[in-house]
Amino acid sequence: MPETIETRHLSTVIANHTMDMTGRIAAVTGTTSGTGHVCARELARRGATVLLLNRASARADAALRSLQEAVPGASFEAITCDLQRFESVHAAIAEITSRHDRLDVLCNNAGVMALPDTATPDGYDVQMQTNCISHFLLTRELLPLLRNSDDARIVNHSSGARRGPDLETRFFGPSGGDLGGDGTDVENASFSGPRWHRYQQTKLANCAFTYGLKRKLEAAGVTNVKAVVAHPGLAATRLQVTTAETGGMDAGSDFMLQAQSPEDGALGIIRGCMDPSAASGDFYGPTGWTGFPEKLPPEPALFSEHNIAVNWSGCEAAVGAFTI
Repeated sequence: MPETIETRHLSTVIANHTMDMTGRIAAVTGTTSGTGHVCARELARRGATVLLLNRASARADAALRSLQEAVPGASFEAITCDLQRFESVHAAIAEITSRHDRLDVLCNNAGVMALPDTATPDGYDVQMQTNCISHFLLTRELLPLLRNSDDARIVNHSSGARRGPDLETRFFGPSGGDLGGDGTDVENASFSGPRWHRYQQTKLANCAFTYGLKRKLEAAGVTNVKAVVAHPGLAATRLQVTTAETGGMDAGSDFMLQAQSPEDGALGIIRGCMDPSAASGDFYGPTGWTGFPEKLPPEPALFSEHNIAVNWSGCEAAVGAFTI
């Protein structure tokens, strides 16, 4: 990947597609680097109190300091939340609800990509629990706070990798470590094989969750909570670094030379969080691997009855019923 990448679209999005967030409260998962870090920073610059949901680590501490230096005087709250442990997610929820009686934005940004076929301590695939099931749990438990907002946003992060086979129930069950193995070097170098199939399932699931949630909110007559989804395009973040370290890809490939900056990669979720014209079901991201975060037409697979049902039932089997 190139050492420095020009940011092309951040200033335009901030000027034309965000609103004043003064007095509003936003929670963002995965803010130690990359798109989540940028999103947290820009929310704070627009005046929001930002809750930073990360695993406890030196990186999380350093990221908090970096954000405080970037936005002096802003209000940041560090909340320990390990998405690979349901117990930690529940503890984070308890901490948030003890501090706040309202939440205006929940940005389910955090994710891992093409990791080895391993189980979390709860027994689920590490990618599915991190990217999807724990965010389902977080959203369910924080929905009462979101309903107290006059204009709440639930923003889920997908990927270009969402394209592929429909969702399969087996990827949502407690079968981590027994879901196809790690693939060959050739498969991983070409972004194929079982690691990448598991990743594709999580990113399609994030879309199906968004559109399933939209339908359920509408059916319940909830009009002040919007479900939005975004994708970053190809952005140079630690996501690729971590994947490469575990053998899932070649971070120095020619493909990654096409990547855009983390700032431009974050613009889809930034629009979801702060665009005053955002509506439930909106899908933001570049039309290709890079570019301006447009409002995109969702592909039929993202809101198909099958995929919504598999996602919802699979997540409920893992963490319990989600009724609105």
